[in-house]
Amino acid sequence: MASPSILIVGSGFGGIGTAIELQRAGFTDFTILEKAAEVGGVWRENTYPGAGCDIPSPLYSFSYEPNPDWPKRYSLQPDIHAYLKRVVEKYGLAKHIRFGTEVTSATFDEDTRRWRIETSTGETHEANVFVPAVGQLSRPVWPDIPGRESFKGTSFHSALWDHDCDLTGKKVAVIGTGASAIQFVPEIQPLAHTLTLFQRTAPYIMNKTDTRYRRWQQRLFRALPATQLIGRLRIWLLAEYATYAMTKNPLLAKGFELRTEQLRRRHIKDPVLRAKLKPHYDMGCKRILFTNDYLPAIARPNVHVETAKITEITERGIRTEDGVEHEADVIIYGTGFAATDFLGKLKVHGLGGRSLSDSWAGGARAYLGMTVPGFPNLFCVYGPNTNLGAGSIIYMIERQARYIRQAVEHLARPDVSYVDVKADVEERYDTEVQQRLARSVWTKCASWYRQDDGRVTTNWPGLVSEYDRRTRKLDLREYHTVA
Repeated sequence: MASPSILIVGSGFGGIGTAIELQRAGFTDFTILEKAAEVGGVWRENTYPGAGCDIPSPLYSFSYEPNPDWPKRYSLQPDIHAYLKRVVEKYGLAKHIRFGTEVTSATFDEDTRRWRIETSTGETHEANVFVPAVGQLSRPVWPDIPGRESFKGTSFHSALWDHDCDLTGKKVAVIGTGASAIQFVPEIQPLAHTLTLFQRTAPYIMNKTDTRYRRWQQRLFRALPATQLIGRLRIWLLAEYATYAMTKNPLLAKGFELRTEQLRRRHIKDPVLRAKLKPHYDMGCKRILFTNDYLPAIARPNVHVETAKITEITERGIRTEDGVEHEADVIIYGTGFAATDFLGKLKVHGLGGRSLSDSWAGGARAYLGMTVPGFPNLFCVYGPNTNLGAGSIIYMIERQARYIRQAVEHLARPDVSYVDVKADVEERYDTEVQQRLARSVWTKCASWYRQDDGRVTTNWPGLVSEYDRRTRKLDLREYHTVA
């Protein structure tokens, strides 16, 4: 094989980061298929008020493409989206992207030893290497609540924000108190006449140490990039410490837990409301949320936090198990994403026509989060067990891109058609990962990190420095190599 062809699905950070790594190594025969009209992934889709990242921007960016012009430490959606678009322009990737093209299926052809990719437009693409980079947080979840379609007012998911809906003076109901809600609730609270916040479980909330960068700081970052690198390193070390606490020594998280209690006492004076907002599970079991304005917002007189279970959606609002009907003009679903539903509706078939959905019937799994036995030359980006409880996923994406590039380099040899990870290698790896996760905080409560049966399919069980080490070199002894 002279120069392998690569097909990448998705133009978020995962797809773009993989494309840049390949291009920098001299591989230019790649195509990115994107279902939308522009790049951006989750940062294109999530445009709700206050949307932003809870990882500081110096770390939530490509290591080889620092941005001295971040307006603040924790950037908002427009700035992150603009950053990714600038990166695409700088590296000349637009000519490789096919917009408005959703991939519906991918099948490995054993005769040609190539992947055949079908799209919603009716086109067929072929490639030697198939790289799904669709992410874990890209498919909104609508709750299964009776009567949801009966509501006569306006309703929408936070990831599909209805910007034509004016919330001024309205009775607004918000279902969910996760990472999206804690960002948009403070933005809409001053507009709403009343805001009823339906909370199933209280989140742990940490103060966001945000700051707006001044002109002189941006000039310094530009003139002396090492100054921004120092900030990146500091954030990275803090995330490693937090990860260690969640995976190895939960006692280390007690200090953070005390800080969340102090925040509640500082901002919430009503003891009844404060009791509602106190989590009753180990810190880190669910995603820890960072915000400065959520607690002050829900302490306002026009906000009511409702903890009674929702039983149905009515024509006029939401009914809870105590029989109360909470009237609403607008319902906003801040109910998250299908994080454990990897690859969504994309149908993938490998050797012998084997379905990837069948292989993942008990839960998604992949060697190093990237490759699955029986699916040659398929490499997932941000795949199973590569999410982080703390730290930047872009760090993980860069390591995966590096590993995929090494695989492509091997496939460029004339005597190699495909590589297929050995089943026993993947089995040992998955056993190790699940055993380690069983000792982590993430198995101690229900969350989007895990399936209903308790299996954690999203998170990496160790430090990101360990993942860096384990993916640094492609070990061909772990793969079947076919000429």
